[in-house]
Amino acid sequence: MKVLLIKDVKSLGKSGEIKDVKDGYGQNFLISKGLAKLATPDVVANWKAEQERMAQELKDDLERLAKEKKVFEDATIRIEKRTAPVGIKGSVGNLDISKAIKEQLDIDLDKKHINLKKAIKSTGLHEVDAKLGHGIHATLKVEIVGV
Repeated sequence: MKVLLIKDVKSLGKSGEIKDVKDGYGQNFLISKGLAKLATPDVVANWKAEQERMAQELKDDLERLAKEKKVFEDATIRIEKRTAPVGIKGSVGNLDISKAIKEQLDIDLDKKHINLKKAIKSTGLHEVDAKLGHGIHATLKVEIVGV
């Protein structure tokens, strides 16, 4: 019996491989546990089409992230805070930067994806690292202006 592995099976092979196995092992273990499907021409064609679709989505996602990275690195995010005798009142954190990006660049970036070692407590130009996804990072320029 020929089966298409859906998931990696330790002693048999990796996902996407077509293997020849004994009927009982294929029916009672691999197919019943959802690790494989019977390798009919339709199943193999559907699996290949799904893999191509996923590869295309990944390519599109990477292109979009590359464009966003360029936008982030070319722009300067401006945040206004009230001044104090030394620095600013309060601090600027991930949430403040995330909201400013949404307002100024109209791009949604979750506050969890902004890497600040500690909150910004002074005016001036600061560089902040942002994770965009798929291992792509952008350096944001954040300008804190006293009001």
